Amino acid sequence: MRFVIVGAGRVGMRTARALADSGHEVVLVERGETVAAVAREEGFEVVVGDGAVEETLVEAGVDTADALGALTSDLNDNFVACMIAKQRGCRTVMRVDEGYREGIYRKYADDVDEVVHPERLGAIVAKNALLGGNIRAIADIAQDLQLVEFTITEASPMRGYTLSELELPGESRLLAFGKADGAFGIPDPDESLATGDRLVVLAAFDTLGDVREIVAGDTGAAALGGA
Repeated sequence: MRFVIVGAGRVGMRTARALADSGHEVVLVERGETVAAVAREEGFEVVVGDGAVEETLVEAGVDTADALGALTSDLNDNFVACMIAKQRGCRTVMRVDEGYREGIYRKYADDVDEVVHPERLGAIVAKNALLGGNIRAIADIAQDLQLVEFTITEASPMRGYTLSELELPGESRLLAFGKADGAFGIPDPDESLATGDRLVVLAAFDTLGDVREIVAGDTGAAALGGA
């Protein structure tokens, strides 16, 4: 597949490397000559110019790209680049950094296929390292909602019980269930919980501690919370 990445900074380069390592073709768009030179030294094709200008994106091959990632630190440039690419039939991914403006861009950028928040994703990775192996934060869905995967251990209070007997606090919801050796699927109320089984739960931050106690027991891990 072929991708156009706008921005050869920290996020753009890491994304480009990951795509290239998987065998994909990547073209970078970067307005800074020095940054562009560094990317070229790594073997990337680079178009020097403003990614928020249509002519620059056309030069980078947006018309034949499978997707465009607008990954600069400038929210406005990212938004414009995505709007141009979308009009030319390209899948679009837009980087957002400032949380207080994320809602605005999500509201008015309906045509953008995906909005990503690299700093938040980085925080989730760090959080998982702190929480330990049987609790894994998957995503922050909203300001106060998180998707979390729990693994049933020998210490889990729910071990041996069925899913129908699982009572989660507040507005928490069980979204998926997977046996230790199987894939995730729609929860079956009659399924019994055994060591190694996994549950994906959607819960508010203020109830995650209670969910942890019910599902995973006292793990000794740090309390869950927002990223």
